[in-house]
Amino acid sequence: MGREVSFGKLKSSHKRRVSLSASLQKGILGLILVVTISFIISTYYIADKEQKNYCKRESESVLKTLSSNIYSDVRKYIELSRLVMTEDRLVEFLRADADRVDIGMINDARYGVMSVLNVTESVDGVMIFREDLIMVATNRFTYNYDYELMNSDEWRKDIYDGRGSAIVTLNSNNVASKADNRPVVTIARAIYDIDSQERKGVMLMNISTSLFDKMLSQLGYRNICIMGEDGTFLAGNSSYTQFFDGNIAQGCIKYKDVDYNGAKMLLSTTRVSDYPIIVMRLAPYSTEGIPFSIIYVLLALLLIFIITVFFVSTFIRRNITDPVLLLSESMDKNKKTGELKKVDAHMPSDELEMLKEDYNSLIDHVNELIDTLIEKEKTLQRAEMRVLQEQIKPHFLYNSIETIGYMALDAGAEKVHDALETLGSFYRNFLSKGDREIPLSREIWIVKDYLALQKLRYGDIMDDEYDIAEDTLQVVVPKLILQPLVENSIYHGIRQKGEKGIIRISSRLEDGELYLTVRDTGVGMSQEEIDDILSTEKNDSRSEADSFGLWGTIQRIRIFEGEEDIVKIESEIGEYTQIEFRIKAK
Repeated sequence: MGREVSFGKLKSSHKRRVSLSASLQKGILGLILVVTISFIISTYYIADKEQKNYCKRESESVLKTLSSNIYSDVRKYIELSRLVMTEDRLVEFLRADADRVDIGMINDARYGVMSVLNVTESVDGVMIFREDLIMVATNRFTYNYDYELMNSDEWRKDIYDGRGSAIVTLNSNNVASKADNRPVVTIARAIYDIDSQERKGVMLMNISTSLFDKMLSQLGYRNICIMGEDGTFLAGNSSYTQFFDGNIAQGCIKYKDVDYNGAKMLLSTTRVSDYPIIVMRLAPYSTEGIPFSIIYVLLALLLIFIITVFFVSTFIRRNITDPVLLLSESMDKNKKTGELKKVDAHMPSDELEMLKEDYNSLIDHVNELIDTLIEKEKTLQRAEMRVLQEQIKPHFLYNSIETIGYMALDAGAEKVHDALETLGSFYRNFLSKGDREIPLSREIWIVKDYLALQKLRYGDIMDDEYDIAEDTLQVVVPKLILQPLVENSIYHGIRQKGEKGIIRISSRLEDGELYLTVRDTGVGMSQEEIDDILSTEKNDSRSEADSFGLWGTIQRIRIFEGEEDIVKIESEIGEYTQIEFRIKAK
């Protein structure tokens, strides 16, 4: 059976459908966008990295090949210089005393050197200086000499330090330069007598840079520049000299991105062994190094991913989103009817069917809770109404008026007036303008008026005592929770004992909770009676007066507090009964 209830603020089915679908679409598009951007960035990074690596590998190969060829050729000329030093006519020239050296000996020595040089090419000239600076030179007149430097030891120091080994330098170690200013590579070495090991002079063999031009032409290298370590241009493309950086370590290739004629290019630089020769290569970045096969594979994976995402999104929409919206629409129909009904909609999967069944189970449980709450509310209302009805029954009012009438005959107008005042005060506080909750002070006042009326009727069969803590007077309690307990003490306790008794009411606050105690010196209660009173189940054998007296009051307080364990009853047969309530202080 359905119940009319308020569902609160719920969004319409249309808004939820748009929001859920939009969220799914945004999520899918966002995922594709993120993956696509990641793919583009990754592809660019991989392509750029591989392009640079390819260009570096190519430059490394070229530079190593060219450096190796230059080194090999220089080594050949070093070996040639060794042959020159052993030529007989040159040895005779170097060993002769200064007074024996004449133009004939010098020419003979020069012819001897040239006979050795005939087996090779690219030797621009050879200069042999005796220790006394008498010189033999081939191509002598194509050079300009610095005689001042020649007469010093400065230009020979590094040669002497070599102790006969070949020293590769530039431009005749600065003592001579080509008349046409063309640079040369110089192989210098000190000459020692083969027999006496006495140093006889210095030889400078100048290699023409045309050797490098021929080498570049044979290898087909056009984007190469060969320079000296001092920045002197030797061969190749002279425009590359603008990028010269002399800080190149032996056996190291240095890479640098440069801008050449408006294009970004890779500059690679290396040093030829320990020679003062620098090789530079300037190469553009080309598409040859881009791994297109990998990019195609990545592109295929991206397409597969996008197709998979759309497939998954379609699957989610058909098997999750649409069924959830259908379930939501069914719930929304219940909301419009104002009733909690079960959902009867077909779900495509066991999980959603389980969700539907859980919702239907929740509806059953909520309906049960609503039934329980309604029943409790009805019980509370019946308890309050019957207590009220019990107290305003005509015989209660009639007995009170009858008692006052006897007092009018016996005691005089003053006591009658007091009795009427008490009766009026009781009903004013008793009714309390229809309030369900009142301060404890007013509840105590109702009890005092009630007991005063009972004393008028039954005489001095009881005394009442009060121990009410000052800080409890303004605590809010359900109306008429003490009067039924006091009435129970009179009718089922003190009157049945047949002797004068005492009713004592006390209150205290502990840890934010109010404790109310009603104690009487009546006949007491058995444990069976206590268990029956404390039971939450209604007992049909219990009299109506009992049901809505002590038991009904306990039920009212339980409902008011939302707890069951809020009352404690202590009793001893023939001695006393004590009832204590625990209520949250408000």
